[in-house]
Amino acid sequence: MLDAQGLYDLARKWFALTPLAIFPVTFAIDAPFGRFAPSKDSIFLVDGIKSWIFMELISPAFFIYTFLHSPLSPPGASPSLALSHPPTFLSALFLLHYLNRALISPLRTPSRSKSHLLVPLSAIAFNSVNGSLLGTYLSSPAADAFLDGAFARPRFWAGVALWALGLVGNVVHDEILLNIRRKAKAKGKGKAHESNGGAKDDDDNNGKAKRNAQEHYAIPHGLLYRFISYPNYFCEWMEWLGFALAASPAPSCTSFAAFLATVSPPWLFVFSEFFLMFPRAWKGHKWYHSRFPDYPKERKAVIPFLL
Repeated sequence: MLDAQGLYDLARKWFALTPLAIFPVTFAIDAPFGRFAPSKDSIFLVDGIKSWIFMELISPAFFIYTFLHSPLSPPGASPSLALSHPPTFLSALFLLHYLNRALISPLRTPSRSKSHLLVPLSAIAFNSVNGSLLGTYLSSPAADAFLDGAFARPRFWAGVALWALGLVGNVVHDEILLNIRRKAKAKGKGKAHESNGGAKDDDDNNGKAKRNAQEHYAIPHGLLYRFISYPNYFCEWMEWLGFALAASPAPSCTSFAAFLATVSPPWLFVFSEFFLMFPRAWKGHKWYHSRFPDYPKERKAVIPFLL
């Protein structure tokens, strides 16, 4: 039977492999939520806002449990809860992100398309493992050793600054999208086409006709929307890259075996976010072009000037 260290290492390795396996599949299959939500009613469709809140609260819940129980530490040991303790400081950043993601943002959302039950179930599985791994790592002796004296190191504060920049960017670009929905709802145009400015409803899936009574999509403008279709994704990657830089050493890339042996949960979070989110950004970018004839052709999908 595996002990805590063995279970942690096994989960860490599988969490590195699973996004790589899913990556090509998500280019072929649309995750059934948002603009790709199913067009027909089904018993498997769940409320978009309530399911989002529940599935996103899973990550901080598992994180708090494992951080406080510190399964890799000696029996009876527990982490300091003072913000002057670098692992606890980073834990506060993680929880601040999820306060916005799981509660503030969805509660401020005017409407959200229904999701297929598979979406929250998949998210619950991901968030359970991710939250557990991060909480276990940050409460571990390895994190304590790496973060000893972290407040005096430029790398730590550079990572925190990148995290903060990503969080602010994520929030302000989400706000642009929320304002589109608020204006549509205020004008009673959740289902109507809007001709001026090229704004239309999200009533298709990759150009196929589909009606959705709740949602309204238009071409977003402003800030990084000038360059990419998904700046909220790009900023979230910035967040967790900064978090990983601050929290743990980079993994070895001399071989795949060396990578699996040395990659820590903060870096796994960065890699999994990219592999799981990039296909949706790419397909959503294509959807914008097919849906709006006047969509800016110079915009990239999710990385400015590149992709």
